[in-house]
Amino acid sequence: MDDATRTELEAAAFRRLRDHLQTRTDVQNIDMMNLAGFCRNCLSRWYQEAAAERGIEMGKEDAREAFYGMPYAEWRDMHQTEASDAQKATFDTASKGH
Repeated sequence: MDDATRTELEAAAFRRLRDHLQTRTDVQNIDMMNLAGFCRNCLSRWYQEAAAERGIEMGKEDAREAFYGMPYAEWRDMHQTEASDAQKATFDTASKGH
């Protein structure tokens, strides 16, 4: 497989992950962090960093909108729930050194 095709396939898989997360609003970021070590905010930050590496200016909110499918504040108000004490404790343990 050539590099261009590999990049196209990786980009397609990445877009599918982004789209999947936009439809799974029931999946909370803290759960993703606790189970996988990353969340929508991480993906948006990585996207923003990749843009910056290529000399493209992108604000934090623009990058987040790419992963939430809407402004982050709107998504948060519509879909984010308060983390339980157990979720917070797991996050504190899991995120040490991260």
